[in-house]
Amino acid sequence: MSELAYKLQADYVKALAHPIRIQIVDFLKTREQNVGSIVKALGIQQSSLSRHLTILKESGILRARQQGLMIYYGIEDPDIFKVLQPIRMLLSKKLKRTEAALSSLGKT
Repeated sequence: MSELAYKLQADYVKALAHPIRIQIVDFLKTREQNVGSIVKALGIQQSSLSRHLTILKESGILRARQQGLMIYYGIEDPDIFKVLQPIRMLLSKKLKRTEAALSSLGKT
């Protein structure tokens, strides 16, 4: 694989490398929302949200459309959830291993 291909992959994954960005993606899973709705649902400042939305949009994870004065954001490609699901499964397995290890410490 070329260096450019690795860089593109890293940049894409980096766009998801923030808890708020993953929350945004999850919130937009079922339908597009306007900025005000996202701010209200996630409880973050609009200026902070705007930075995160820009990163997600520039990476191709989100799309935006303007309707009057409102901007609506949605998922560009639902396959993003095929990326997130295995990560969640790996973390769940890791948590179970950690719990098992901690549980065995209490038995000694």
